[in-house]
This record gives sequence, C-alpha cells and structure tokens, in this order.
Amino acid sequence: MKGVILAGGHGTRLFPLTKATNKHLLPVGREPMLYHPIRQLVSAAIQEILVVTSSDHMGDVVRCLGSGAEFDCTLTYRVQETAGGIAHALKLARNFAGSDPICVLLGDNIFEYSIAPYVENFRSQSHGARVLLKEVGDPERYGVAALDEKQVIEIEEKPADPKSQFAVVGMYLYDAQIFEILDQVQPSDRGELEITSVNNAYIEAGALQYDICRGRWTDAGTFDSLTEANRILGSNHNRILPHA
Repeated sequence: MKGVILAGGHGTRLFPLTKATNKHLLPVGREPMLYHPIRQLVSAAIQEILVVTSSDHMGDVVRCLGSGAEFDCTLTYRVQETAGGIAHALKLARNFAGSDPICVLLGDNIFEYSIAPYVENFRSQSHGARVLLKEVGDPERYGVAALDEKQVIEIEEKPADPKSQFAVVGMYLYDAQIFEILDQVQPSDRGELEITSVNNAYIEAGALQYDICRGRWTDAGTFDSLTEANRILGSNHNRILPHA
C-alpha cells in the first residue's frame, strides 16, 4: 500500500498566516503540520508516500520534508497547478500508485491515535474503499454520512440539513479502481471534483466500508480548529498514541 498526502489549496480561512507560508507548514505542537500525516502513514507501515501541493509552495515543502529519510520513508512530490478539489488533486497520484491500493490523508487533519487499525481493516477487505467517520457538532462543514445499522448508504457534501452527526474525516482508503472512478467524476456546483462523488460511486457498487475514529480529531482549517490541533498534539508532545 502507498500513501498520498494532499497539501494544496490557498488556506484562505487562515489568512494572514497563510500569506507567509503554506497552511500545512504552520506549526502544530512542536512541529510543522505536515510532519503529522507522514508520521501517521509510517505508523501504519506505509513508507512510500506522495505529497501533492501547490506550485506556490512546493519549494518550501520540499525544503521542510526532504527525501523522507528523517521519517523512515521515501517521499515523492507532485504539483497541483490549479485548486480543483480533493478528487482533482488525487488524480495526480495515478502513476505513483500504479496498481497498488492507497491511503489518502488530507494534510491538515490531526488524529490523536494512530490510523494503523483502520489501515489494517482495509487490508483485510478484498476490494473497494474505506472511510473514517467522526461524530461532530458542526456536520454542515463536512461530507456527512447517512447510516443504516451496517453501512453508509449515502454521503452528502456540506448539507444544510445533515442526516446525521457523522462527518467523513480526511482519511480515505481505495483500491486500484479509484482512478477509473476519478475519470468519471463530474465537477460539482462549486466547479470542483468532489471526493464525496468518488465515495458515493463506491457506495453504489456496494464496496464502501467504514470505521469510527477513536480519540480527538480536527481538520486544522480554521483558527479555532488550528487551536484544537495544537491542543491535541501539544498535550502529547506530538506523539501519536497507539491503540490499546
């Protein structure tokens, strides 16, 4: 399995901090934010990792992360020249992934506990996709999962009237069919290729499973959530907690 970290975008909700640098290089706890998703993937025995970021900040990102030797992994880089959504950025991973399954992390998502158990659950699947859900107080900010007793039946992007409190957080696991699905995704009303459309395609095929995220989590995309990210990693000295 290979890892993909998506670290593009303009970080407009964190301006003027992002006037100086890429959002994903802002400090969280004692380290730049991007260290966290790399350490998460390595904790799940994923050591070939692609980092996708914007052309404006690629130099800074490469200078910060280097080859990956510091993290016991190998890093590859791709430039996303236009901000066209998560699914648009994910298309850039096609050649890197080849026929291997992938674990995708959004670079601004902070997890208190290791993602390793969720990756292992996906490895036990014969095919398909897996997402991670978290009960939140503001589901209208996220893709929201409608659930029955056993599975996700629909994911709705940033709904005005959410069908549940369970947000789809920024970790996605996909088999090699992901890139065929990406080729069929059409732009949303926002003009972006939405990852929710990809996940719903797997739902329609009966091939999407899920886990519930343990511990604290935040997406660090606003000043409030960046403060929460600092609380999570600061209290643990940037260590990722193992599952008992």
